[in-house]
Amino acid sequence: MTTVTVLSGPERRRRWTTAEKLRIVEESLAPGASVVEVARRHDVHRNLVTAWRRQARTGVLACGPEPIQWQDDEVHFAAVSIAPDRQPSTAPSGTCGAIKIEFAAGTRMRITGAVDAATLTAVVAALTDGRPR
Repeated sequence: MTTVTVLSGPERRRRWTTAEKLRIVEESLAPGASVVEVARRHDVHRNLVTAWRRQARTGVLACGPEPIQWQDDEVHFAAVSIAPDRQPSTAPSGTCGAIKIEFAAGTRMRITGAVDAATLTAVVAALTDGRPR
């Protein structure tokens, strides 16, 4: 008899908590335990168990707070650092950086060149129906 795991939603991979990973790693490190058998028992590929064992050994996989699970309707902010101005690069004239913004609804906006802040604010408000994001 075969067991099938149905993963609903856009994500097609299972998510393992740190506690689950550590429990599986501990089980695989028990005297006489086989990584292959432990992997089969937990329906995980043996390479993944081996990777978790390596992470546990190097300290990458350790007990600590679990990552925050966000709700779909929440606003998220990314950490940003501003680098000091540097000397102009040797890039050809007329080239400049670009800003790419992806909104929750899936709309994408790419900005190149110099743009007035008021104009950019109006465009973002128009794309988000005036709601702050």
